[in-house]
Amino acid sequence: MTGSDGPHRGPGSDFRPAGPASERAREEEERAVEQALALVGGSDRTGGAGGAGGRPSRSQDPRGHQDSQDSQSHQDARDEDPNAGPSSDPHARRSADSHPYDGRDNDPRDGRTTTTTTTATTTAATATASEPVGEQPPLPDRASPGDPAKSRPTLPPPSWNRARAIASRAGRGGPPATIRLPLDRALGHVLAEALGALTDLPSFDTSAMDGWAVAGPGPWAFEAGAGLLAGRGPAAVLPDGTAVRIATGARVPPDTTAVIRSEHAHVDEARGLLHARRSVVTGQDIRPRGQECRSGEQLVPAGTVVTPAVLGLAAAAGYDALPVVPRPRVDVLVLGDELLNAGLPHDGLIRDALGPMLGPWLRALGAEVSDPRPLGDDAGALRSALTSSDADLIVTTGGTAAGPLDHVHPVLEALGAELLVDGVAVRPGHPMLLARLSPDGPYLVGLPGNPLAAVSGLLTLAEPLLAGIAGRPAQDPYRALVHAEVHGHPHDTRLVPVVHRPGRKGGRDHVAPLRYNGPAMLRGIAAADGLAVVPPGGVRSGTEVEILDLPWAPATPWTEGCFT
Repeated sequence: MTGSDGPHRGPGSDFRPAGPASERAREEEERAVEQALALVGGSDRTGGAGGAGGRPSRSQDPRGHQDSQDSQSHQDARDEDPNAGPSSDPHARRSADSHPYDGRDNDPRDGRTTTTTTTATTTAATATASEPVGEQPPLPDRASPGDPAKSRPTLPPPSWNRARAIASRAGRGGPPATIRLPLDRALGHVLAEALGALTDLPSFDTSAMDGWAVAGPGPWAFEAGAGLLAGRGPAAVLPDGTAVRIATGARVPPDTTAVIRSEHAHVDEARGLLHARRSVVTGQDIRPRGQECRSGEQLVPAGTVVTPAVLGLAAAAGYDALPVVPRPRVDVLVLGDELLNAGLPHDGLIRDALGPMLGPWLRALGAEVSDPRPLGDDAGALRSALTSSDADLIVTTGGTAAGPLDHVHPVLEALGAELLVDGVAVRPGHPMLLARLSPDGPYLVGLPGNPLAAVSGLLTLAEPLLAGIAGRPAQDPYRALVHAEVHGHPHDTRLVPVVHRPGRKGGRDHVAPLRYNGPAMLRGIAAADGLAVVPPGGVRSGTEVEILDLPWAPATPWTEGCFT
């Protein structure tokens, strides 16, 4: 793997797998880092192969040690108990810092040079599948990720920034489709074309206030009556020295000098004269034709999200329907035999946390999302779901690592999918992936099974991909001060839930890292309004870091003290 700013070797590079000595040295380094960081937040290694909600591992790590569910549970319990004493487990000892790095992600393929079962076409690999063109290998009832005949060396995963760029570029690979929707159905879509005014705004000179339209210098003679009202036809020319009552929005008569507000006028009923209490300026309180825009003038550019204000502007400018990009259609497939849809966890079964979360999150990103489909650990069901989907994007949860029940890679291989991203140098969420099932087929984002690791995959790959498909412009990154020291991974980017806080006593606004940030935890992200992008090695308090906003309102005040 490489750090977030490390080099990326593309096809045809001269990368070669490290030799045995290099591998042993790297393992020793990783082991030392794990112990030195005094881990908090739960080891992510036990859930990477699993399904939503923090799946128990069914695989061994690269050094042959069996993952321990009990060890993970013990560590997670310690993360939620700030007063817990020291642990005898060297990988579970916690730092004095309230939000240190949890150490490692849940990917058994954690060595610097690894093997994988996937022989699907990949943009980052130098090897190709050996099957004859046009043939699809049969899919076994149970995938065999450990089969040496299918194993091959892989390149280091791309950096976090590069993975996001690949996803964004994939989403913008072709011109977006265009549909026309009536105004009452266009909210939240993205304009496929620039919005030009179909008329002048306003389309005639109109009164900005209730009052009197006057012509020439005063005092002005007037006639009793209702005067000029909004929505009526054009009025007759107003002669000099005369006045007429006028309502807000009414057409101003030709040759009108100004409009005098009712409260600034004195009416002499006996003499039939109108006097101004203040000086009168030519053109005051008149909205001239074309003041806001002229017909044909661009109002908003293509790529603008249709908000309620855009709908109002479009209606005022003469539109009944808008040219927009269709919402990306997303299918969500939840993998894992151990997941419950209701009730309390029991007998080794856990609640599915990702199914209820992903639909609303993807809708907040502008997608049209089908109901999540639980598939269990069934390679055949997964393959059938992928080949029958008519979505633009398929999101899977769990099954992206190399355990015996992790079917995503073998199924993608069998379907001849193109792997665009296979693992990312980010924690949590290292074993995420992005694939395209066929040149004109849907994309697939494979999320790790641990909940916060899945959130990481969602923001790293799914968000920029969907923005591209929907025609949304790329968001400019911004930075904020972080109000604490945040430990980092030695090589990878780290995403940490944060909440924005106002500065005190004239200080600058900042973000505070939230405590419950283990890969299997949602307590921190539930209180967060953003994720801090922590570079390899971590940051000191007072350092500016890039912030990823979450697509909902900022965290509420009660979060302070409970999560920080």
